[in-house]
This record gives sequence, C-alpha cells and structure tokens, in this order.
Amino acid sequence: MGVTRVDDWATTPYDAIIDVRSPAEFADDHIPGALSLPALSNEERVKVGTLYKQVSAFEAKKLGAALISRNIATHIETFFLDKPGGFKPLIYCWRGGQRSGSFSMVLAEIGFLPQTLIGGYKRYRRDVLNHVEVLPPQYRYCVVSGQTATAKTRFLDALCDAGGQVLDLEGLANHKGSLFGLTPGTSQPSPRAFDSRIVDALRAFDPSQTVWVESESPKIGQLYVPKSLHNAMQNSPSVRLTAPLAARVQHSVDDYRPWFDHPDEVCSRLERLTYRHGHDVINRWIALVKAGDWDELVKTLLVDHYDPAYAGSASAYGWDAGTPVVMDNLQPETIRKAAEDLLRRFP
Repeated sequence: MGVTRVDDWATTPYDAIIDVRSPAEFADDHIPGALSLPALSNEERVKVGTLYKQVSAFEAKKLGAALISRNIATHIETFFLDKPGGFKPLIYCWRGGQRSGSFSMVLAEIGFLPQTLIGGYKRYRRDVLNHVEVLPPQYRYCVVSGQTATAKTRFLDALCDAGGQVLDLEGLANHKGSLFGLTPGTSQPSPRAFDSRIVDALRAFDPSQTVWVESESPKIGQLYVPKSLHNAMQNSPSVRLTAPLAARVQHSVDDYRPWFDHPDEVCSRLERLTYRHGHDVINRWIALVKAGDWDELVKTLLVDHYDPAYAGSASAYGWDAGTPVVMDNLQPETIRKAAEDLLRRFP
C-alpha cells in the first residue's frame, strides 16, 4: 500500500486535510479546514535549517529525520489511534517534499490511505492567487451601504439567516473597517490568509444568485480587498440602510463596548485624527473619554467625523444612491424583517 500524489486540493473528498508544516507557517495561512499536525515545531525547523546552511545537508537530514519521527509518533498516538484503516487524509507541507512524504509513508505502512499534495502549500497558494483574480467577476453583487452604525453587519447576518448569500468581508478580515475596528486583544489574519478566506467563501456560492456584500473601502484595517472584487462591487447595484441617530448611537455603543475598558488606547486612537479636526476638537473628545460619557462621544464622532467621511466615500462609488431600506430602530426583530423584505424585493 503506497502513497498517492495528487494535484487537486479542492474537489477530491478527503477524510481530513493535514498541514504538517510548522505552527508558524500554519498560522500565517493554510488550506481552509486543515488540521495542524506539524512534522517539525517552529524551533526544530529553525534548528534543522541552520544545520543545513552551516554544516551540511547530510547532518541536517539526520537530525530532521529523528525529530520528524518523534513528532509523527506523537501524532499517531494522539490523532490517528482511533482512525479506521480506510482513513484517507490529504497531507501537505511547504513544497510537497520530505515532511509530507515522510509523514505519508509511515501512515501508508500502517494501512491508512494518505495522499500528498504535489507542490504542497506553494501549489495551493498559486491556485488562490489565480482564484482571487478570476472568481469575483463571476458573481452578481448587491452592496449594502449606509452611514456608520446603521447595523450593516447585523443586517448581513439577517440576510444570511434568511437564505441570502453573504460575503462578510469585515468578518473575514476580523476588522470593522473603522478607527476602532480591531477589537482589543485580537488580530487580523495575514494577507495570504485573507485571500484564502475570500476564495473559500466565494467557492461556496451559487453564481446564479445574488451575493450580498457590505460597502467597503479598498482597505479594511491593514488588509486590502482584492482589486478584482472591489472593482466588481463598484459596478454593482446597492441598497442604503437608514436609521435615526439615537438608534445608531445605541447600536454603536453596544457594538464597541469592549473598547470602554481601554480608555488610554481610545484616546491614542483619537489623537490620530488631530490632523483632520484640530487640537481643540480632539481635546474635547478625550475629555468625554475620561469622563466616561461614551454616548456623547459616540454621537459626536458619528456626526462630526464618520458621517462626513461616509458621504465622501459613498458618493465616490455611487453607493449613496442605492435603494433605501428605512428602519425606525435597530432592534433585532426590525433588522430581521427588513432583511426578509429586501430578499423578497431582490429574489
């Protein structure tokens, strides 16, 4: 029983996709749904690589074989022990070479049915870069626009719950797309992982059905929306959510509550806007932070900063002229009904 080498990571059914690269490589990006069972730890990979460069390939291979063997044994004892003989995993490393080959050879000798990905992660990454260019133009989009704090993300969630196809770019980027878009204590994925998430989401959609997507600038936090996707969004129809200022303030206060435990960081972020609003305005906002008057801070930020900024960007893309979706409050039931009504209007 041998190891099968394949060049198709996307359509062939596997019982598991196993990434045997180091944890750091896996964290940077991986095939969606893959499990991390590293053949070498981060430190071990560096140690073997250093030995390869400074001593010889032979010495590096001896050390690598010993380390990989120990790690494979651990994975067999912990992950594979309860798997049946017909278990068929797809295993890949960086180039589809020694790490995945060694791992698969041991599994095949046991009686499993491992397959290794020809070209490894590098092959997968080339495929993603190609899909990022060719997939977005294949779909019909409708852009959900609206001023800041009109609950666009919750509206998209409601569309999804009602059966709509939703591409949640902010969710994929782990960023709300604003000055306070990154929740404290969290981080954004790498640019490569962001590409992978977008491609994985698009591949699951039906091209004959509308894809709903939030109005986004080309950059979400530190990540860039692929040009092919943003260009498709710019040429798509839109809907525009509206809600009273009081409802928007309450929604924003609820949504950004984790920031209230980090007032110093809030002040630091506000100071970045000095170039636009001047010291007097920023000092007034900082005084509201120190007083804990979050409702007033949010209200003045919406009126004096976010609404003017939205007017400029939405007008530039034409999204401010979209079909209006009027909500007199932003309670969950109101959002749900508005989303269901919109799907009936845009079958």
